[in-house]
Amino acid sequence: MQATSYTYDSETRSGSVLLDDGTPVEFDAAAFDAGGLRLLRPGQRVRIETEGDGASLRITLVTLQTL
Repeated sequence: MQATSYTYDSETRSGSVLLDDGTPVEFDAAAFDAGGLRLLRPGQRVRIETEGDGASLRITLVTLQTL
C-alpha cells in the first residue's frame, strides 16, 4: 500500500502517514526501524505494510516508495 508521509519525530522515530483517501494513520518506531530508513520528511511518498483494518489498522513497515 502507498501513502504520503505526514509527520515524523526523529527523537521517537514515530509519526504518521496519510492514506490516499486522506485518512491519517500513525506508525511507531518498530515500523520505522523495519523499513531501514534513517530519516523521513513530510510529503515523501512511502510504501507501508499494515495489519488489521478499520480502527485496528496498524502499520508494521514504512519505507520509501521506489519506482
